[in-house]
Amino acid sequence: MPLAPLFAAVDIGGTKIAGALVDGDGRLRHRLQLPTPATAPGTAVLAVVHQVLDRLSATPDWAAVTAVGIGSAGPVDLAGGTVSPVNIPGWRDFPLVAEVAGHPAVAARALPTRALPVRLAGDGVAMAAAEHWQGAARGAANALCLVVSTGVGAGLVLDGAVRPGPSGNAGHLGHITVELDGEPCPCGSRGCLEGLASGTAIARRALTEGWRPDGDDRTARAVAASAAAGDRVALASFDRAAQALAAGIAATAALVDLDRVVIGGGVATAGSVLFTPLAHHLERYAALSYIRGLDVRRAELGTDAGLIGAAALCR
Repeated sequence: MPLAPLFAAVDIGGTKIAGALVDGDGRLRHRLQLPTPATAPGTAVLAVVHQVLDRLSATPDWAAVTAVGIGSAGPVDLAGGTVSPVNIPGWRDFPLVAEVAGHPAVAARALPTRALPVRLAGDGVAMAAAEHWQGAARGAANALCLVVSTGVGAGLVLDGAVRPGPSGNAGHLGHITVELDGEPCPCGSRGCLEGLASGTAIARRALTEGWRPDGDDRTARAVAASAAAGDRVALASFDRAAQALAAGIAATAALVDLDRVVIGGGVATAGSVLFTPLAHHLERYAALSYIRGLDVRRAELGTDAGLIGAAALCR
């Protein structure tokens, strides 16, 4: 009996690089995760991607793989198959699709009439594809799906389908300006949403304003724990992030007329510490009649969304 088709999925972010084999129902097999050497040369980051592929291709299920899907921090360039993640400076116009296609296990798995296809999307688009297929955006004709983590990415579902745009970067909400005279951003602009609402920004702001963790953990997760315990500085840092997110969400909703907003990523695990002030600020910013009372939901697929979305690209 022939093996049921599987998709190899790789999820590349500023903190971790994950991989899995995914079946046609979105179920993961052989999931693994390695840290991203984000400040290392590009070859070192690629070496981790190759390690992930090495481990996946060593499983007996590799023989059933029919395509490889990649969700990467962006921007991405679908036409050129390249990526330039803001948080991975060693990758600028990096030919990721060609490098993955050239991995020995991928190259050796050529199909009878063509090479094993490699599909690329930005991480926000991959998350949108996952949540629309299997998660909180199911059934929504028009949705914005955000990943709020080390950075801020997003993808759009319009007229019932994921719409990455010609370059693959449609919905790249993290790099819209929400503070006109804000701080410079590594992307080259200033006042970007990512610089105000990412986990990195939340932790940085809290530390600058005098927050001190109980231990050595200085991440947004630790700030969230302090906020949940009532720490004033930690609460203020999350409130500022929520305000920036509300401004970006409301602007997007006004532009494309959304039914639903789905928020995932590590920062979303803060729960009410993030979502309560977000609802408050959305009441102020989403004032037009057709975007008032937006349906905002927490993502359902958690840290697996990037992998499930990378597989969705291959369906």
